[in-house]
Amino acid sequence: MRAEHDAPYWCEENAWHLCADARLASHRVDVIVVSNPARQVALFHQRAAPHPAAPVVWDYHVLLGSRDDQGRTWIWDLDTRLEFPADARAWLHATVRALPGVPAARFRAVPASQYRAHFGSDRSHMRGRDGAWLQPPPPWPPIGASHRLDALLAFDDDAFGPWLDDADALQRWLARDDDTG
Repeated sequence: MRAEHDAPYWCEENAWHLCADARLASHRVDVIVVSNPARQVALFHQRAAPHPAAPVVWDYHVLLGSRDDQGRTWIWDLDTRLEFPADARAWLHATVRALPGVPAARFRAVPASQYRAHFGSDRSHMRGRDGAWLQPPPPWPPIGASHRLDALLAFDDDAFGPWLDDADALQRWLARDDDTG
């Protein structure tokens, strides 16, 4: 089983719930946001792709990174076609690749406790101009009392921490020994 809360196209909410998954109890967990200032990030091996080798260009993607008590780093991406959870280095190598015309991915790593305490979404970003849902909403209630998705994705707001410039920086972040980032 991937996770109890797994709604396609609702990665920021899926990640929020996944932070509380019992399988992660002994891990140091970070919520990983993947995007760039252009809000076009190409990811491979995503379930939303028309076939396994095709990329999906998301405006952003949210997943978990963890380090277990043996020092191994993992990616918990509920949208991947790869192993779940995946070895972090293998996931980064297979998933985050350059695509002509698409800016390079950048990463924001937010400690899971901070994300759970401060993230909220009123789901307004998933409604069209006519008010209709762009994708069916998950069955659970919206998260939090305020809408914080814009701050999470902002490149000029460090409320959720700094942006990391590349996959190597993310791998170093996940492998760090301290709990402060």
